[in-house]
Amino acid sequence: MASTKGADLLVDVLVDWGIQNVYGLPGDSIDTTIDALRRQQDKVKFIQVRHEEVAALAAAAEAKYTDKIGVCLSIGGPGAIHLLNGLYDAKMDHVPVLALLGQITSTSLNEGYFQEVNTAKLFDDVAVFNKTISAVDNLPEVIDQAIRSAYENKGVAVLTIPDDIPNQSLKGEYKSSARAFTLSTPEVNESQLKDATDLIKNASKPVVLLGVGAKHAGKEIKEFIENNKIPFIETLPAKGIIADNHPNSLGNVGKLGTKAAYEAMKSADLLVMFGTNYPYRPYLPEKGQAKSIQVDLKAENLGKRYSVDVAVQGDVGKFVKALNGLGTIRSDEKFLAACQKNMSNWNKWMEDKRNLSTSPVSPESMTAYIDETAPSDLVYSIDVGTSTSWSARYLHVRDNQKFAISAWLGTMGCALPGAIAAQVAYPDKRVLALNGDGAFAMVMQDFVTAVKYKLPVICVVINNQKLAFIEYEQQSAGQLNYQIDLADMDYAKFAEACGGVGISVKSNEEFKAALDKAYTIKDKPILINAYVKDNAPLPGKIVMDEAKGYMKFGQEYLENYWKIPELPPLKDLLRQFF
Repeated sequence: MASTKGADLLVDVLVDWGIQNVYGLPGDSIDTTIDALRRQQDKVKFIQVRHEEVAALAAAAEAKYTDKIGVCLSIGGPGAIHLLNGLYDAKMDHVPVLALLGQITSTSLNEGYFQEVNTAKLFDDVAVFNKTISAVDNLPEVIDQAIRSAYENKGVAVLTIPDDIPNQSLKGEYKSSARAFTLSTPEVNESQLKDATDLIKNASKPVVLLGVGAKHAGKEIKEFIENNKIPFIETLPAKGIIADNHPNSLGNVGKLGTKAAYEAMKSADLLVMFGTNYPYRPYLPEKGQAKSIQVDLKAENLGKRYSVDVAVQGDVGKFVKALNGLGTIRSDEKFLAACQKNMSNWNKWMEDKRNLSTSPVSPESMTAYIDETAPSDLVYSIDVGTSTSWSARYLHVRDNQKFAISAWLGTMGCALPGAIAAQVAYPDKRVLALNGDGAFAMVMQDFVTAVKYKLPVICVVINNQKLAFIEYEQQSAGQLNYQIDLADMDYAKFAEACGGVGISVKSNEEFKAALDKAYTIKDKPILINAYVKDNAPLPGKIVMDEAKGYMKFGQEYLENYWKIPELPPLKDLLRQFF
């Protein structure tokens, strides 16, 4: 019986599960596994990044875009520690990721050796599966188990592998469980279906709230809301499940949402939550105001944010399909028509911003032009900060486009790794990353990774030389701004130094020309360094606590600097407040 190195069996298991990409950096305590990846590079592509955080963020992003497990790899010690931020992003956004960690050789463990870190303890909180390999005999079996666990629990599986073990040989073959693996979901409960139908039938002001748990049910939900004359709102990470320009859409809700969505929530007598654990309770109906139906695969989410009358632990697609099978449940259009009128007014307000023509660039009209010129299958990778605000407000994502952010962790620097992963996963699609200058600077070294692999990602850097979202957070909390200004940097020259294309723009017209040019380049990444006006991304609805905070900020500013602070235009404040 032939013998095979453990490292080769490890890669065989990855191949069986359809894993095509591994993100990471080589190094002494993981090089045995790296060597096996080299031997099977025709089956699994190793994407060498410049920082392990980028590897983990890219793996998480690939999982978000493809619904397949993302894989990252690093040495033990410092490399493993660098992975943590990206792995927490995967954990909190509930996507499957496998992290392979190197470790010093098994004979040197527990001796305080160079770079020895207790990874089992370190990764305990982030992982749904966390094991250290102790013998080659069970290496492929534990890899197989780790992948199953990541899929089943929608989370992070971590394997720590002392580097000598994969170099040992194992007799025979290992047959993975990949081909036999399926995840089943509960069948629709007829009693719950009836209870939900009764609530929908009797509601005069129903609202549907969609989350990423409804990602695969867009077609069914679209039929449901159209047949039953119901307005819908999407959480930001669910953007595009149903196209943003659908006539029943009220956009997003919350600080980044629309006034129409806020007011619909505060009027609703029925809240239907499909696949969402939306955390911001102040933006939901008032306590006791509305009846509620919630469908979620995770039972622990049911009733967690809002008191629920019908709590369905199950698949959104199955349940909505069963509802659709009953035909039209309600036909009253009055509430939908009122919401549509409200949304029409909102869109008219936004149109003023979309058509701004200024120097420096207006971020609103810049993002609007990205929206207007986007290919029908464009993949968006959005960073955390004002880039999130502008994308929520001015990108009308279509249901055949893709959109990803760091939703629950909200980690700055996620857009570039996400764009790299998206372009690797979808080589025939165009990918656009929208970054703030503060966020991009955290991971900018990996622009050269996109250059190395000839990935034609378009990186738009919103350059206002400050941490702008923090600026407005401080102000709304009634605090004076402190340490938010950033030293200017010509990111376009940086992109050119990396071997990519860099373009600096200082007006809306220059930005339009630069973006048009970017789409013609197909063999290297393009960075547009857009110098923008410091426009405030006001909430869709300014709530009282925020208004009090701004008043306190104005008073503090006047007392400290003897002048009135520069504020957004009064008409914008009035629109968002009243």
